[in-house]
Amino acid sequence: MSGLLVREMTLGDCDRVAEIRIRGWQIAYKGLVPQPYLDALSVERDAARRRAYFEQGGGEVVNLVAERHGEVVGWACHGPYRDGEVRTDDIELYAIYVHPDRVGEGVGRALLRESVDRCAAAGHARMLLWVLKENAPARRFYERAGFAPDGAEEPFDVDGVAVPEVRYVRLLADVGVE
Repeated sequence: MSGLLVREMTLGDCDRVAEIRIRGWQIAYKGLVPQPYLDALSVERDAARRRAYFEQGGGEVVNLVAERHGEVVGWACHGPYRDGEVRTDDIELYAIYVHPDRVGEGVGRALLRESVDRCAAAGHARMLLWVLKENAPARRFYERAGFAPDGAEEPFDVDGVAVPEVRYVRLLADVGVE
């Protein structure tokens, strides 16, 4: 992981984060979600949406990027757990994506470790996340990082197609902040 820096995202990172997110979707979810949906994803639209969210601020959502030698190569986002309209004391990992050319280089692990450490330091007892049920590589990634499915499952609607997701949880009380 030489030369890897995990830092807070800036407005200037939005275009690159959108590119990483969209390319990540198109590769990781191929065969798991409808192909026409993946084909229609737009880096430009996603970047505009990211800039709008970023400019809104609010402080509840934390966006992190991983940068290697000045190039953003990954992005993670966490914030309050969303259980419908109910907010809990739990924290949720909303997203983590690594540029497809950088998968397997420790970028995802570094982003996840930083998110977990920040949430533990903030006093959260557990972190939850949702992952596509059939996304075996992502599920293995989270399991290696100490997350486990908790039995909750729900469909994620993608262009009218129900794609099942499972919820994972990790207790944060035993996390040593590095």
